[in-house]
Amino acid sequence: MKNASPEYTCRIAWTGNRGQGTHTYRSYDRSWEVQTPGKPVIRCSNDPLLGGDPSLANPEDLLLSSLAACHMLWFLHLASDAGVVVTAYQDDPIGIGELESGGAGRFVEARLQPRIVLVEGSDHELADQLHGRIHDVCFIARSVNFPVICTASYIEAS
Repeated sequence: MKNASPEYTCRIAWTGNRGQGTHTYRSYDRSWEVQTPGKPVIRCSNDPLLGGDPSLANPEDLLLSSLAACHMLWFLHLASDAGVVVTAYQDDPIGIGELESGGAGRFVEARLQPRIVLVEGSDHELADQLHGRIHDVCFIARSVNFPVICTASYIEAS
């Protein structure tokens, strides 16, 4: 896999034309779909602060969930390699953004907060060390230009 150049593809299709297109700023919906070959369509909208449908995922949701999922998958991989047995993993990440007066925005930080169930007798210190290695390998974390902070908590199950 060394020197691999993976490519990813999808289609983004705007679905918000109410009949007038973008005739005025208020004449169209901020809805769209992510269409990835062979996978279910994901219906999306803009951030509600910018006129989007709050019941649909927005680009910020998708970025944050991608970042958290990539972290989780690498943690599970590294845990398996290290002999740390994980039986459940759940995260409620928080993305901190800032908006400028002209409407431009960006993420300034992401906070991952995984709650991880480990088998009884697991090495919590080793598990924490694994989190510290993830940003050296996670495709998404290595691609963002803002800090990603991880504060994990552990529960042991017998």
